[in-house]
Amino acid sequence: MSIWGSLIGGFIGFSFAGPIGALIGSVVGGKISSTRRSSFQHSFAPPQQVFAIALIILTAKLAKADGQVSKEELIAVKNKLKIPDHEIDQVGKIFNKAKEDSLGYEPYAQQIAQIYRNNPAVLDEVINILFYIAEADGKVSDSEITMIRNIAGIFGISQNQFEGIRESRKDSDKLNPYIVLGCSSNDDFVTIRKKYLKLSKEHHPDVLMNKGVPPEVIEESKKKMRSINSAFDQIEKMKSK
Repeated sequence: MSIWGSLIGGFIGFSFAGPIGALIGSVVGGKISSTRRSSFQHSFAPPQQVFAIALIILTAKLAKADGQVSKEELIAVKNKLKIPDHEIDQVGKIFNKAKEDSLGYEPYAQQIAQIYRNNPAVLDEVINILFYIAEADGKVSDSEITMIRNIAGIFGISQNQFEGIRESRKDSDKLNPYIVLGCSSNDDFVTIRKKYLKLSKEHHPDVLMNKGVPPEVIEESKKKMRSINSAFDQIEKMKSK
């Protein structure tokens, strides 16, 4: 079932605190319970809709990171989130509200980190998709990289994990398999295999969907899973020589 049938409407009647709740409340005219309080944890909206809203807000902030919102980035948001034409207006309301909002991206990232504090793989996926959006115009600017790196830090993602996500965006024949798996060429094969099994379990598309990642964006998870498998295969071949 698509999340876009009633994205904004799906929040009406739910309690949703923090800056995300305040932003959505302003879009729907206060029909949801919202506040900008620092207590972010009270979120009772459907998890897939929470993920979609969070992603729209952060992509709006990211699109402005280099000082302009490119046509390619807007198309990437529409295509990656698989937004149907008849729903583009309501999604556009959220995107534009977030883009024009005086708040920076940090309060939203902090709330998202709090919501998914027990699901770090979901936070990894947000970073993965932000890279996809940034790549849409053919070049990831320094300001975009800085913003994504800062969001990753707010999410509690380590520098090694961040570089692993970034490296996994490359084609399989160009990626560094050790960076993807977050290990060293000096690690023994048993250690590497443990890291591989952990990553493959955390980032399996079915697991992520069960944790609230909507099917509309799961394709990027599948690509990351392929990169993880490719990295392990490459290391296995190198270690067996």
